[in-house]
This record gives sequence, structure tokens and C-alpha cells, in this order.
Amino acid sequence: MQAKGGETGCQAIFEELLARDFGNVLYFRSHRMLVDTYALQHPERYCASAKSLAAHLTGLCWLLEHGGSRAVGGEALRRWLNGKPEIEKPELPALRGELTIAGTIATRDPESYGRAVEAWARSTWQAYAPLHPLARRWIDAAVAAERPKSSST
Repeated sequence: MQAKGGETGCQAIFEELLARDFGNVLYFRSHRMLVDTYALQHPERYCASAKSLAAHLTGLCWLLEHGGSRAVGGEALRRWLNGKPEIEKPELPALRGELTIAGTIATRDPESYGRAVEAWARSTWQAYAPLHPLARRWIDAAVAAERPKSSST
């Protein structure tokens, strides 16, 4: 399913959903997943650098593989990315998922919206399967950077 109007249509839907998210806390629960998924499906604009790719790839990995909580791991990832991680941008998949943002717009309640965003996110995450090990290594590096350094005193 593709949005009417190609990239411009996708962007219009994204902006409409962002407004919905910020207008109602019940929709906002899916906000981070919406943003990371959209960025990974439009990497030319939203994942131009290695750091921006790492932010969205690890963000989606954390949400889907670690129970959805941004509170613990998400903060470690943010701090790690705000530093100077030595990372290189890998080659991205040509196909970025079977589902698109167009499948989320028709939802009319927060629960169906959340399910639609998650299905879209899982489709996108599957398309990025070759980069799953890299995303997990980046998460491990971020979490390791948070651990207190042992002192030899």
C-alpha cells in the first residue's frame, strides 16, 4: 500500500499523524515507533548520517525487542549517540518493508492505531534484518558506556 502522492503524500500523512500524536496522549504512546519507522523507510532524508541511522535503527530495535520501554535503554542510547561513537553507516536495504505509513492513517482509535503502527514497524524491522546484528551491537555499546567503570583502588 503506497500513499497517494508518493513521497509528498507520505510526508503529509506523517505530519498528520505527528499532530494526532501530540494532540492526544493515547495516540502519543506510539509516537517513538512512528518516528523511527518513518525515518527508516525514508533514510535519504532522515538517516543521512551514521548517527541518525543508528538513532532510528537502535530505537526501533529497542522498542520491538526490549518490551517497548524507552525509559532505560532509550536514555542510554541517547547519551551514547550524543557523544562521539565511532560508527560507520552501513549499506541500507533497497526494500524497506511490505507495509507503509498509509496503513496507519485510517485508524480511528488509539488501540487500532497502535496495532497498525506496530505492524508497520515490524514489517520495516524485518526488511532491515541484515542490520539487526549491528543494531544490537550498537545497543550493547550504549548500555556498556552507562556501566560504572570499575576502579582498582
